[in-house]
Amino acid sequence: MSSSSISYGWKYDVFLSFRGSDTRHGFTGHLYKALLDRGIYTFIDNEELQRGEEITPSLVKAIEDSRIGILVFSKNYASSTFCLDELVHILACVKEKGTMVLPVFYEVDPSDVRHQRGSYEEALNKHKEKFNDDKEKLQKWRIALRQAANLSGYHFKHGNENEYDFVGKIIKEVSRRISRTHLHVANNLVGLESRVLHVTSLLDDKYDGVLMVGIHGIGGVGKTTIAREVYNLIADQFEWLCFLDNVRENSIKHGLVHLQKTLLSKTIGESSIKLGSVHEGIPIIKHRFHLKKVLLVVDDVDDLDQLQAIVGGTDWFGSGSRVIITTRDKHLLTCHGVTSTYEVDGLNKEEALKLLSGTAFKIDKVDPCYMRILNRVVTYASGLPLALMVIGSNLFGKSIEEWESSIDQYERIPNKKIQDVLKVSFDSLEEDEQQIFLDIACCFKGYALTYVKEILSTHHNFCPEYAIGVLIDKSLIKVDADRVILHDLIEDMGKEIVRQESPREPGKRSRLWFPDDIVEVLEENKGTSRIQMITLDYLKYEAAVEWDGVAFKEMNNLKTLIIRSGCLHEGPIHLPNSLRVLEWKVYPSPSLPIDFNPKKLVILKFPYSCLMSLDVLKSKKIFLKMRVLNFNDCQYIREIPDLYGVPNLQELSFCNCENLIKIHESVGFLDKLKILYAEGCSKLMSFPPIKLTSLEILQLSYCHSLESFPEVLGKMENVTSLDIYGTVIKELPFSIQNLTRLRRLELVRCENLEQIRGVPPNLETFSVKDCSSLKDLDLTLLPSWTKERHLLKELRLHGNKNLQNIKGIQLSIEVLSVEYCTSLKDLDLTLLPSWTKERHLLKELHLHGNKNLQKIKGIPLSIEVLSVEYCTSLKDVDVTLPPACTQECCILSTLFFDACGMNLHEIHGIPSIIRTCSARGCQYSTSVPTGMLLNKVATFICILLDIIHVFHVT
Repeated sequence: MSSSSISYGWKYDVFLSFRGSDTRHGFTGHLYKALLDRGIYTFIDNEELQRGEEITPSLVKAIEDSRIGILVFSKNYASSTFCLDELVHILACVKEKGTMVLPVFYEVDPSDVRHQRGSYEEALNKHKEKFNDDKEKLQKWRIALRQAANLSGYHFKHGNENEYDFVGKIIKEVSRRISRTHLHVANNLVGLESRVLHVTSLLDDKYDGVLMVGIHGIGGVGKTTIAREVYNLIADQFEWLCFLDNVRENSIKHGLVHLQKTLLSKTIGESSIKLGSVHEGIPIIKHRFHLKKVLLVVDDVDDLDQLQAIVGGTDWFGSGSRVIITTRDKHLLTCHGVTSTYEVDGLNKEEALKLLSGTAFKIDKVDPCYMRILNRVVTYASGLPLALMVIGSNLFGKSIEEWESSIDQYERIPNKKIQDVLKVSFDSLEEDEQQIFLDIACCFKGYALTYVKEILSTHHNFCPEYAIGVLIDKSLIKVDADRVILHDLIEDMGKEIVRQESPREPGKRSRLWFPDDIVEVLEENKGTSRIQMITLDYLKYEAAVEWDGVAFKEMNNLKTLIIRSGCLHEGPIHLPNSLRVLEWKVYPSPSLPIDFNPKKLVILKFPYSCLMSLDVLKSKKIFLKMRVLNFNDCQYIREIPDLYGVPNLQELSFCNCENLIKIHESVGFLDKLKILYAEGCSKLMSFPPIKLTSLEILQLSYCHSLESFPEVLGKMENVTSLDIYGTVIKELPFSIQNLTRLRRLELVRCENLEQIRGVPPNLETFSVKDCSSLKDLDLTLLPSWTKERHLLKELRLHGNKNLQNIKGIQLSIEVLSVEYCTSLKDLDLTLLPSWTKERHLLKELHLHGNKNLQKIKGIPLSIEVLSVEYCTSLKDVDVTLPPACTQECCILSTLFFDACGMNLHEIHGIPSIIRTCSARGCQYSTSVPTGMLLNKVATFICILLDIIHVFHVT
């Protein structure tokens, strides 16, 4: 499968190699005429050609351009060095170009040729005398004769059969070999070579076992064309060949038994074979094929039964066999165990322009005046070869005006030929899968997959996960960076299916997405019970809609209404009670319709709306199905009402409601609630107590008037992370310990925070940043942290400008970072029980920008990195080991004291294990440590007034 042979355009069907004086006017002449009579284009050298010692370049070219080489071995064939050179070059082309070879032994014994006996021995001995200095040439001839004689061929001897019949056998074999191969592939195709090479690399010609390779992609992308080209390229390497095209269509029309019969007929020629059932055909195929090297292409498969009937397993075929399967369904390949697959992507812009130009103008370069419209067509086709060829053919010879008109038409109503090809994949879907596809194609292209799943599971009342997987496998949709994407023409195909439900009356279609259609239905009150989904995108329609608000009255089957546009300046008088999803951005009315009773509603989202109250929720009605409530950025809402009527609520969001001042106590007792977003409610001063046993996410940041964190009335075990930014809370209540699985807590810019009374027991990371009222942090006062439960690993204090004391640093802490706490003067770690049998875990101590810090004491044995920077008042640092400890007890390896000014005079007790010490911009006195550990090398980097000194001590 050499890549050099991809351009296999043979000039001749047959090249005849023969000894002219033996057979030109006899056998070879008869064979040549018979070949021509059968329409087999054959090269034979001119009998008047003056032969020299070596074959000419023109003859070499003729050999390379020939599909089959027929070698007529006669008595004096080997006496011609010219013939022998031809033979060597023909056999070389077998490997390099896939040339087929057919030896004919005319009045000579194949064994004499193989072993160079008789006249062949005599001829080679004469050549030996003449070419004694070129033993390599002689060896090539001998090898070539032996290789050719080992090939299966034809042996003629007078008296055994009639020469006419013998020639007929050869003609029949040549015809079979020629007719079994080249499938028609258009000449003007673009981008084919790289795709063919990719597939041939998967076929791995060096592997002797059986391989199945799948080619998958959307309809019209070129799967069959690639398979045909690969088939043409490698066919000569196999004993039996078969290209089964249109398997999907033929199995529907004629059944699987017909496919089995076609396979047997094309390979072994048994067209009259009778099969009673698929199960009868399987053992016959396995028996006939298991010893043969077979190339089989199974084109356009859409059902696993088709593969199981034709290519059940690799054990059905002989060594070296290859099976190529084309399909629109990747999952089908997976189910059949095909692991080597290639997804065919569309053409890039350059390739698409070239294909379109070649189809529409029959030339590569076109009039520059057409470039704008050509680019428009390329954009519309989105790289789909089928679309480019159909449009290019339709517009061949047309004016620019006709091109413009046609593309306008295609964008409104897809071309039927393109539509029919693409729709095959849709037709193969189950009913539920078809509905999910139409929803996505019409309304949700480009949206986040999680959002699409949420809406569609609600709309259809079943999980769409499986259906979406099927759509992906069938190349109808893709998911990229969690976004659902479709080929533009696949999208158009889906939209056209819905449009055809009622071509002239949008109100009688199941889905509405096109702004003009929606506006027509709303303004003219043309809504009907057939409408199930409406999505109006904010970006696609800005003009004001003039309607009377009653258009929804007749839409009693409307399940999903999503409006992301501010084009409706008047709110609805009626909303259907059939709604399951209601999402309306910039809802224009202060309240919902008085007769709206949304008992089926699951998702209610009104961001940026003009709602002033949620009266529909204040009623005594129970909405058991409601799961999501979202009133983000609603500036007129002043309170969150009683929500006891929505006991199954899972997500509640009212972020940036700047005038919100009250939250009903019921919000704190929604035991199914998982997500609570209340950020940015700048006038909210208090939050009711909470006992939200299912809660996972709690957001209360930027509530600038919030004075207290809500009391936690019972254990809440699902919140693992909590950020509190920009509030005026004065303390963390003791009850926060009921967040028993909280692992990370961050307090930022809580400027009134004065004390921390309680912290959850399993906290691992605790950060306090820019809390300017915090003066003392005494962790020993926290009753939740007992000696038996030391879980805190990181404590980070940053920008707390009035913090003066830090006490009770827990044994479990591994990283302590204190930065820009400008009132902190002393950090005394000796207060910890550091030298007891319970080992301290502190590994890193970072002190940066604490400009009033003067002294650091009691650094524990566990420390590995001590980094102090811009602590300009620092005078004394003591890293001396306790008397009971040896140098071996210490693992401190890195010391940084950078930009600590001129006050740092001494660093006591630098241990010998130290590896790096930096003190840029400091003035201190110390000696290089002695008594280093045996066989260790220490490097000191002492930087005094920006002068670097490096010492190596062994």
